[in-house]
Amino acid sequence: MTRYFFKRLLSGIFTIWITTIAVTLLIHLVPGDPVQIMYAQSQSTTPEQLEQIRRNLGLDRPIYEQYIMYMGRILQGDFGTTIRGNQPVLDLLLVRLPNTLLLTTASLVVTIVVGVTAGFFAAYKRDTWIDSTLMTAAILGISVPSFWLGLMLMYIFSMQLGWLPVSGTSLRNLILPAITLGLANAASVSRLTRSSMIDVLTQDYMRTARAKGLKEGTVLSRHALRNGLVNVVNMLGLQFTYMMGGAIVVENVFAWNGIGRLAIQSIFQRDYPTIQGFILIFATVVVVVSMVLDLLYVWIDPRITYK
Repeated sequence: MTRYFFKRLLSGIFTIWITTIAVTLLIHLVPGDPVQIMYAQSQSTTPEQLEQIRRNLGLDRPIYEQYIMYMGRILQGDFGTTIRGNQPVLDLLLVRLPNTLLLTTASLVVTIVVGVTAGFFAAYKRDTWIDSTLMTAAILGISVPSFWLGLMLMYIFSMQLGWLPVSGTSLRNLILPAITLGLANAASVSRLTRSSMIDVLTQDYMRTARAKGLKEGTVLSRHALRNGLVNVVNMLGLQFTYMMGGAIVVENVFAWNGIGRLAIQSIFQRDYPTIQGFILIFATVVVVVSMVLDLLYVWIDPRITYK
């Protein structure tokens, strides 16, 4: 297990290293002069100032030197400064990152509660009207775009009923975006849970457990649910990374101040240092979540061993 953990750690570090190369190349993939593009909205910038900015960013050097300089700054915790406001990029990202993680975690809870519960009951009541109704709802859930669902929830619960605020960053503001992002992913989780549970419910050890006289609730919770969750946990890990990406849309719909909204603002402002920092932080979070999930598999199913 320890050997596997270090292999995964090295793999994660390699992934992040590849990401640093990608974000270094990002600024050169844009057609035209990146400095002129970044400062296109500033009418008072002179050619001499643009040249000075180009030297400050190291864009007058060969690309391999730019990468070495960028890595040197990253290892010191310096992600550069924003084009607008001249703020440290890392400080700005770390202020916004907890909001995005809070939104994603709350959405994951909604996904688990709704998706796993619906899939479990659909499998337990297989080929009944309950199964058909839940799976039809799941198909509709997969088909509905998250931004449309968010706007509908906002219209009903904020504008019509007045129960929840329209936008902002507080615990009450968290409810609607978490439900929006969670329901958008619960549909696929419910379908996977159903298929996994159907496979488990037909195993011989389930019949043996019932033959021993165990209560139905004990059989379902201890034998069926735990064994059927291994594939679901893998799916939830992928869903967490999808939610990090989906949070970009939802954060902008509900004006939630996370790194997703910051990324969209940076794209419109052509703030490449902030975009580079966002991509690097995003990749790091995905790598860490993947490693945590690998350890979680062993806790759920001790039969899983890593070499």
